[in-house]
Amino acid sequence: MGADRVGGVRRPVRAVVYAACGVVLLAGCASMPDSGDLRDVESTPRQDSQLRVFAMPPREDAPPAEIVQGFLEALTSDDPQYATARQYLTGTASGHWQPERSTTVLAGGPDIQVDRATGHDTSHDNSGDYAFTLTGKKVARVDAQQSYTPMRGDYSQPVHLTRDKKSGQWRIDVLPQGVVMGQSDFQRNYMSVNKYYFASNTWADSATSATAVADPVFVRRRVDAMTQVVRSLLSGPTRWLEPAVSSSFPAGTELRRGVTSLAPDDQNRLTVPLNEKASGVGREKCREMATQLLFTLQNLTPTVDTVTLQAGGGTLCSLEGDQPEAVATRGSVKRPDYLYFVDDKKRLVRIAGGGTATSDEPVPGALGEGVQKLQAAAVSWDERTAAGVADDGKSLFVGSLVAGGVLDTPVLQSQGKVEGDRLTVPSWDARGDLWVADRDPARPRLVVLEQGGGQPLDVRVPGLKGRVDAVRVAADGVRIALVVRAENDSKSLLIGRIERDEKAGDRPVVSVRELRSAAPELENVTAMSWAGDSRLVVAGREHGGVQTMRYVQVDGSTPEGPPPAALTGVQSIAAAEDDRSPLVAYSSEDGIVRLPSGAQWQKLINGGLAPVYPG
Repeated sequence: MGADRVGGVRRPVRAVVYAACGVVLLAGCASMPDSGDLRDVESTPRQDSQLRVFAMPPREDAPPAEIVQGFLEALTSDDPQYATARQYLTGTASGHWQPERSTTVLAGGPDIQVDRATGHDTSHDNSGDYAFTLTGKKVARVDAQQSYTPMRGDYSQPVHLTRDKKSGQWRIDVLPQGVVMGQSDFQRNYMSVNKYYFASNTWADSATSATAVADPVFVRRRVDAMTQVVRSLLSGPTRWLEPAVSSSFPAGTELRRGVTSLAPDDQNRLTVPLNEKASGVGREKCREMATQLLFTLQNLTPTVDTVTLQAGGGTLCSLEGDQPEAVATRGSVKRPDYLYFVDDKKRLVRIAGGGTATSDEPVPGALGEGVQKLQAAAVSWDERTAAGVADDGKSLFVGSLVAGGVLDTPVLQSQGKVEGDRLTVPSWDARGDLWVADRDPARPRLVVLEQGGGQPLDVRVPGLKGRVDAVRVAADGVRIALVVRAENDSKSLLIGRIERDEKAGDRPVVSVRELRSAAPELENVTAMSWAGDSRLVVAGREHGGVQTMRYVQVDGSTPEGPPPAALTGVQSIAAAEDDRSPLVAYSSEDGIVRLPSGAQWQKLINGGLAPVYPG
């Protein structure tokens, strides 16, 4: 919020920058008119991420508009407890204000509009009463659990000021709960971090290994982020993810009383003192707790090599960096052996993973023989089984990837009259179940085949408006990405939570619940793939724009870092959740292309379509 407009001239807010100390002091003393129409209060320009930003307290005899301006700027500082911001409030308002309740993000920052009932020259004002309205366009909201939700629509909240009878100073006595700031200030102040829990009903290949699920939250970047993240992990999963995951920390576990900050020692070991709620856990349970912490902290910073948990006056357990893999698996650490695609003979073929191979070979088994012509395929996470969609899109086949394997009758068939109204590309989950959508207008449905066969289960999708045009299950088996076509033919990317009711009868009831948008700025999604524990890569068209490719988070936020290099005519994308494997795409103009790290798109092979990694 670093500028205001007076008479058409934009004046910068006075600031003192101590670069050597890594400190920026924002003065809350920008000149603003005390009356008039809507005024812009723009977001502070992006600063170096290492700089600390602290606001200045209100100056003596500051007019009401300056008090509001200073307060808004103080919200964007790195003051841990918002102590400076509270100096702009009355004592009663400060006591009731809860900045941790939410953060509302506005495009361009909040504008200050004078309330016409009180908006007049205050240089000789003895009324002791003044009011403004904060307005803007909503972009997102971060709630008390630090969970991000995209938003649209207008923002309008009142701010009321009163003049202190003793000091004569203007102070805010009515204000909205939480924090409000512009998008660029939010990007400077906050960072997204994955905290990790365990899937409740999904198990990886090993019967003793759980599946870790990422739960992204936003924390203040330069306000002891490590301690914030640990506290957030201990408090439990966010409401959206909670029904599908569990935590190994006993209920009520917190940092030990008096522990205000956590930091690794010079051996990159982090010691986490916990309260008495954790003192009775056994060794295996402690290892699970430490696994959650290590996965979470290594997502924040790679410098933490070891976690030691303490409670009850002693050490519970320690876990080093590579040991969590024996406790739980993550999709982002499993590197695929091969990249798969359908060649120009309509066979399923593969290329060795790693990003440099260019020679393909048919997969072992019937799907690689070309007897059954294919248009698309999916390979299980263990790379032992594949599912192929027939060339006409009507039939789904499942076959083993072993030499001599035979192809049985289709496991699913569509009655759609045209190819675009038949089966989508299938997707395997971590349990070994196969997901696919039938786009038949007469009976559109999402189905799952347990272990890739048997009677298909119709999946319940409450709140679905439109038909499913593409399906991709996350490596954790808890979240599913769907491209949904609406009645107006727009196609949006939605993320749902997979729930299984195993007690409903002989067969489970499978549901996808609480669909939410992962790419709200795209109106026509043409391709997508998971590209990390909580990230997807998406090709689509912006509102009124041209096709673009970008990374998105499952919560609808935009991850840090550059987007993939531009590519036209994208019809399918293959991304491994392990980011060491290159991005691969099929373009109607260039065929199958590969994007090595730090390079441009390169043609991978002549002929072929529908590239996929396992999953």
